[in-house]
Amino acid sequence: MAAQIQVTDYKHPGGYTSAVDAARRAREYCRQLEEGAILFLDSIPYPLPQDDVEFLLEQRQGASRFHKNISYRPKSDLLRGTADEDPQGARRLHEIMRNFSNQVMRFVDSFLAPYATDRQLDYASYRPIEEKGRDLSCHKRNDLMHVDAFPTRPTNGGRILRVFTNINPTANRVWEVSEPFEPLAGKLAGPAGLDRFAKYARSPMRKVRQTVAPLLRPLGMRTLDRSPYDQFMLHFHDWLKENAEYQKNWPKTRLEFPPRSTWLVYTDTVPHSVLSGQFALEQTFIVPMSAMVVPQKTPLKILESLCGIGLAN
Repeated sequence: MAAQIQVTDYKHPGGYTSAVDAARRAREYCRQLEEGAILFLDSIPYPLPQDDVEFLLEQRQGASRFHKNISYRPKSDLLRGTADEDPQGARRLHEIMRNFSNQVMRFVDSFLAPYATDRQLDYASYRPIEEKGRDLSCHKRNDLMHVDAFPTRPTNGGRILRVFTNINPTANRVWEVSEPFEPLAGKLAGPAGLDRFAKYARSPMRKVRQTVAPLLRPLGMRTLDRSPYDQFMLHFHDWLKENAEYQKNWPKTRLEFPPRSTWLVYTDTVPHSVLSGQFALEQTFIVPMSAMVVPQKTPLKILESLCGIGLAN
């Protein structure tokens, strides 16, 4: 099972006895994450003003079913998924999410220093809706065990690192986790059809798509050159959620994250589901292969070792 490791030795920048000690600890945190651990802190390790928290707790998501969460896109400074009837509230929410994203970025660049120069800042989200009993389609449900993959943002082997904070003042956020990606893929990647994606990786059509895709990106066709790795991971995300035997019978461990706690996890490595919880903040980073401390533990390398061919573009 994925191990939850409580971080008790983290210090804010400048709190370590030496730069060597700080670098050693940061590298060890990266290794633990890459090997499938969940790093847990029993506090919020970045500035988050209480008046911002109180404002967030008053928010409710817009009525549109298109948005599963309220999302913030740092690169374009855009907020999505909010109700339209309160422009002033939307501006305040936008400011809070922008500040949250910036503060988490600073924390991660210190806490996981080996990633700081290469990591890409991806979307942030606020999740104000109770997860238990949500009426969502199978592939969008969070309460089904899955590994993460993005339909519109292929990573080409980059890792999906997520930082969560539970701002609910009274209730835990409850997850279940299953065994990490390496043993899971060893048992289920074949039945899920990995050979079909490996066959595509060998085909001439792959090179055609790689050639044509850059010409079509200006027209909005941004995923035409999705790598075989990204194609399989998105398929595997859906396949696991659809697999009744896996959902019902696979061994799982229950984890509860209390109010004002924070946890970091590679959600492409740790199969997880969210059973209950309301009011959580989240920031995603894409960490490329070049930054990995133990690259052989990445889903990309694990899958390539199983099928015997390169799956990234």
